[in-house]
Amino acid sequence: MLSNPVNLPKVIFGTSALGNLYVEQPESVKTKIISECIEKSKLPVVFDSAGKYGAGLALETLGKILTKLDIPAEDVLISNKLGWLRTPLLTDEPTFEPGVWKNLKYDAVQRISYDGIIECFEQGNSLLGQKYTPQLVSVHDPDEYLAVADSDASYKNRFNDIIEAYRALSDLKKQGKATAIGVGAKDWKVIRELYNHIQLDWVMFANSMTIMNHPIELIEFMEKLRKDGVTIINSAVFQAGFLIGGEYYDYRKIKPDTPENIRIFRWREDFHQLCRKYNISPMIACVNFALRAPGVHSISLNTSKPEHVEKNVASANAIVPDDFYQDMKKAGLINDYCTFV
Repeated sequence: MLSNPVNLPKVIFGTSALGNLYVEQPESVKTKIISECIEKSKLPVVFDSAGKYGAGLALETLGKILTKLDIPAEDVLISNKLGWLRTPLLTDEPTFEPGVWKNLKYDAVQRISYDGIIECFEQGNSLLGQKYTPQLVSVHDPDEYLAVADSDASYKNRFNDIIEAYRALSDLKKQGKATAIGVGAKDWKVIRELYNHIQLDWVMFANSMTIMNHPIELIEFMEKLRKDGVTIINSAVFQAGFLIGGEYYDYRKIKPDTPENIRIFRWREDFHQLCRKYNISPMIACVNFALRAPGVHSISLNTSKPEHVEKNVASANAIVPDDFYQDMKKAGLINDYCTFV
């Protein structure tokens, strides 16, 4: 199926930090993050957000700060991943992802259906403030929605919910309320399954195609998307920060206390050793690999530190020598079938 390609810059900016991911940032810091993104990026600057990020706080903060900075709407392109609706907070902390989002005033519930997606879209526009409306729309976390199915019948019903959600997105596009339809998920196989049923303009792989993990089946699927003209965005390419020294691996705190975790820590140690040999930062190696993967147009990078924005943008244009990748392959850190590096 041929799609309408979406022209995006090499780096798009994730907004989870605006929703108080792991830590609550003061508004002055959030304002500086957004102003740095606008100043350091080619226009239009692209922000990737979602109703799930801080139960809508990220969308609300993004719209508020863009308005305060008086940024022209045409200088901004917004992606809103739909499927989570802000609701009143009735418990001590939000129920949708306990322990992840800090000091929220609202909760969020999943709404994946035709009417649910329309409701999420309209709420997202209201939170953004109407001046800045999302041009890129998608269903957020369809893989997680399917993962809770407890029977074949339940899976089928939930899959149909997702198809109906995409029918809503298609109608929004036909009405001129959105420009391009996509999907974002951590389980790339769910994207592949959905691709057999719906027309997509863009795809975001999260935590799937990284310098550490890169299944050959995913590479083959990405090649198909490239041939079909689908724009690919690579996201979460640091395995939730672990590959560049963080404590979280795939969004869970990790210690070398099991054989599998020991293997993961050993991989990182060997990877960092090769980076030092070539005087390459692990971040740049991760970003370079992620951008070299078949069909990738852009990489989505998050930051909670304004001073990192310029470094993030520069990382997309950094050069990594082929010898580095050859040594990675010799060390068994990258699979030989990765012929794109």
